[in-house]
Amino acid sequence: MRHVLSAVVQNQPGVLAQITGMLASRGFNIDSLAVGETEKNDFSRITFVVSGDDAELEQVRKQLDKVITVVKVLDISSENFVERDLMLIKVHSTSHQRTEISLLVEMFRGRVVDVTLDTIMIEVSGQESKIEAFIELMRPYGIVELARTGRIALVRGVSVGGSI
Repeated sequence: MRHVLSAVVQNQPGVLAQITGMLASRGFNIDSLAVGETEKNDFSRITFVVSGDDAELEQVRKQLDKVITVVKVLDISSENFVERDLMLIKVHSTSHQRTEISLLVEMFRGRVVDVTLDTIMIEVSGQESKIEAFIELMRPYGIVELARTGRIALVRGVSVGGSI
């Protein structure tokens, strides 16, 4: 089963390595990972997506709760949450293809962020399925480069477990 974990941690060096090391030591592959400061500069939110058995993941969550630098960790998979991914993609484009590509970008509510004589760079954000669909539409043009963030997610409404 796919699990989206959200951990609020103290904003200190080494915390990310400690958490990812713990997951790796238990055989969990991290499918997606994103880290950033929260509304309070002293804390960061780590959002990671892993696949695994519910019971095993609950054990990992409990062990993460014991780490001193971890303020709280929640498996938000069963909650009503909003998740987003951000992607920059650079594709080959001739001058006549730019209009066609721009229309696709508009349909996906993306933005053209750079244009050269032979490439166009596009920013798209949304759910993973939207990002994947856009990538597939860009393949025929020739993808030059692609960079994606890890998924970020927040529970809708009042968060489970309250704020920090």
